[in-house]
This record gives sequence, structure tokens and C-alpha cells, in this order.
Amino acid sequence: MLGDKVYQMTSVNPETVLKMLRQLPPSEQLKVISLVLPEIEKSLSEKQVRPRKSLRGLWAGADITSTDISEVRKEMMRRFPRNDI
Repeated sequence: MLGDKVYQMTSVNPETVLKMLRQLPPSEQLKVISLVLPEIEKSLSEKQVRPRKSLRGLWAGADITSTDISEVRKEMMRRFPRNDI
């Protein structure tokens, strides 16, 4: 509630919050900022680390042999260096 007005927000966005904040007197705006700032600082300081996906078993069942690798290398090098570039 701000003053006598009751706000029903279906979606909260920065513009709506700023509009509501501007309706408060400066001393109340400062109180809001002093309450919100520590929470924002805390959430920013917490390291957001996503667990890495394991690559173990990525090539399981691929049956790639050293002969296969050699053949592919030969084919790649046959076209290197290109003169048409």
C-alpha cells in the first residue's frame, strides 16, 4: 500500500516499481533503498556456479581407431593448402 491506494500488480517491472517509489516522500524512498540494497548486494556477491556437465563416456561406443584418425588426417591434408583462396 502507498498512502490510501491499494495496488494489485499482475506483473512487477522496474518502471512500475520506480513509479511507486516516486510517490513516496524522499525519506521513505531512502528507507526503501536502505532495505533493498543489502539484499541486492548479497545476491550479487553469492557466486552463481552452475555444475559442469561431465564429459565422461562422451565417446563411449564410437569405436574410433587410430587408423580412422590417420585416414581423416590424410584426407584433410590432401586439400591443404588451398590455392583458390
